[in-house]
Amino acid sequence: MGRFFIGITGASGHAYSTALVRELVRAGHDVDLSVTDAGAKVMAHELGIDPGPGGEGLADCLGEWLGEEIASSVRAFPSAAVESPAASGTALTQAVILAPCSMGTLARVTHGFSSNLVERAADVALKEGRPLLVMPRETPLSEVHLANMLALARMGASILPCTPGFYQHPKTLEDLVQFVVAKALDRLGVEHGLGARWGESEPQEEMGIEAKGGAR
Repeated sequence: MGRFFIGITGASGHAYSTALVRELVRAGHDVDLSVTDAGAKVMAHELGIDPGPGGEGLADCLGEWLGEEIASSVRAFPSAAVESPAASGTALTQAVILAPCSMGTLARVTHGFSSNLVERAADVALKEGRPLLVMPRETPLSEVHLANMLALARMGASILPCTPGFYQHPKTLEDLVQFVVAKALDRLGVEHGLGARWGESEPQEEMGIEAKGGAR
């Protein structure tokens, strides 16, 4: 199976990266991780996991964060470790995912300014023509943010905002997180069992949509 790189930044929404790592490993893949300085602070605040400045202690936190079974398929690298495999095109990383992606990281990746391993891995994905999945978590969006997303999309990246849907009738926060993660896995071509697909659960009539597609 493949090896994916997940870069975690200072945007809110670390529940998304947590679920994404777990699902990739459950699907039989290996995962490389790195967290930026800002990302480490947000991780400590949102998850109660403190990887230290620049994620220097992230490797020691994997078991506590993900569970020992999942952690056994994960490698963690400090954000300053630009000598890490994902920083080189020869590593053949299957895809790079920025989840969640801050607007600062988005801007630097868009303009080729690699200040850490997360940004360098994204830069490598672009230059090698490999999948780059950017999962921004910000609102509202300024013209600068939108322009950067458009520029990245034109370079070949996929932009997948962390915006869950509600037509699946979510009952928990986990349902909302899994909706977004399922979209990410679909985009990456990874099989999963997160939720029913449209038309596979409840009849469309129950959701206020007639058979011909018109709204009631």
